Amino acid sequence: MVRESPPWLCVAGINQFYGGSHILRDVGFEARLGEVTVVLGRNGVGKSTLLKTLMGVVPVKTGSLQLAGIDITRATPYARVRQGVGYVPQGREIFARLTVAENLAMGLAYKPAGTPVPAELFELFPVLRQMLQRRGGDLSGGQQQQLAIARALAAGPKLLLLDEPTEGIQPSVIKEIAQVIRRLSERRTMAIVLVEQYYDFAAELADQYLVMERGAIVQRGAGREMQTDGVRRRLSI
Repeated sequence: MVRESPPWLCVAGINQFYGGSHILRDVGFEARLGEVTVVLGRNGVGKSTLLKTLMGVVPVKTGSLQLAGIDITRATPYARVRQGVGYVPQGREIFARLTVAENLAMGLAYKPAGTPVPAELFELFPVLRQMLQRRGGDLSGGQQQQLAIARALAAGPKLLLLDEPTEGIQPSVIKEIAQVIRRLSERRTMAIVLVEQYYDFAAELADQYLVMERGAIVQRGAGREMQTDGVRRRLSI
């Protein structure tokens, strides 16, 4: 686990409510550049809500968020994007009626007009180059997921939030996405927070893991220790 650099993301004592339901309970963790932080847990424990809170889609009730030492607790989603946060929501949420090229351009919305789509995206996801003029809704589920990740990467984020990128994806594309995430982390220029239910995928990528139950982090540790820590067994109970 990388510990040489200070944390890029600091989450401290986050609480969040939907009506009278306490969804996130004193959640706190740190993520560093070059590190994949995997958040695991069964359905309904607050994993997606955590990412939405980090992105600013859902407001923080109490607690704080810092990005590179800057408090972003009350920042808008738009402001967080400008500060280097990229978000791939569960279900991908690409623009089905827009072409692949137009979807990628949306990832550059806050950049100056005419900013080109980074060529590196087509090195990471070669299939997208062949489909630039195809509408997003005409792509397969795996291709849509690759497009959603590429769109989030277009602006060069320092923090990438991924919500269950393997959901509904064929095994061959899951392997490709795992390779991309590993390449990104190995550059040491990006912190990655990955919400995932597919244990093997998570264990392959995790530098650190967090297990959530009922809105709280109940177990954490180094990714290489997931097996000895009994994480798979805990998730199956």
